[in-house]
Amino acid sequence: MRDRSSGVRADRAIPRLSQNVAAGLGLVLLGVFGVWAAGDLPRGTLGAMGPGMLPHWVAIGVAICGVVLAATGFVRGGAGLQTVGLRGPVVVVLAILAFAATIRPTALGPITTPGLGLIVAGPLAVILAGYASPEARFRELLILALLLTAGCMLLFGDLLNLPIPLFPTALVEAASGKIPSRVLLRLMAGALALTGLGLLLLQRRSARRGGTDVARHSMTA
Repeated sequence: MRDRSSGVRADRAIPRLSQNVAAGLGLVLLGVFGVWAAGDLPRGTLGAMGPGMLPHWVAIGVAICGVVLAATGFVRGGAGLQTVGLRGPVVVVLAILAFAATIRPTALGPITTPGLGLIVAGPLAVILAGYASPEARFRELLILALLLTAGCMLLFGDLLNLPIPLFPTALVEAASGKIPSRVLLRLMAGALALTGLGLLLLQRRSARRGGTDVARHSMTA
């Protein structure tokens, strides 16, 4: 009886790692990895940003948020860790790998993937990552992917002028000397945004029609 009671007391004395603390530590590790991975990229200055400026400071911001979240979890506590399914992490990792393999040519042994640029790799990664949730719907993910990719193209390619592959290599070679890169960038980003907005309007109209059909059916019934 004493052994059992002491065992119960010992289990109660051991604090469980809260979700906030675990998430904070994970963000800190992610931020440290981001700083290390972007260490070889030149950061430049605020007037002339290099390719490593944004990843470096974003990684630092993520690490700071992780420290704040972990400290809050230590002070206030919170719900303990729960069992998590493998679907979410596996699908997100696959989405990241797909993005890395398609945004620029990548050698995978004897096979080299074609460089498709952000215009293809961005929507592909968003749609794949969205299926980490069992409630994912393709049309909603497609709308989100198109709008996010258009915004990223304008932000990183047009405003920040970062050297990120935006278009497939074949398209860049075909348009070289014919269409200015900025004009091509804005045209393609606008096309993605208009397509996403058009799909969003169609989805809202179909939802409204479905609602009116249900209302008419209930009135006739």
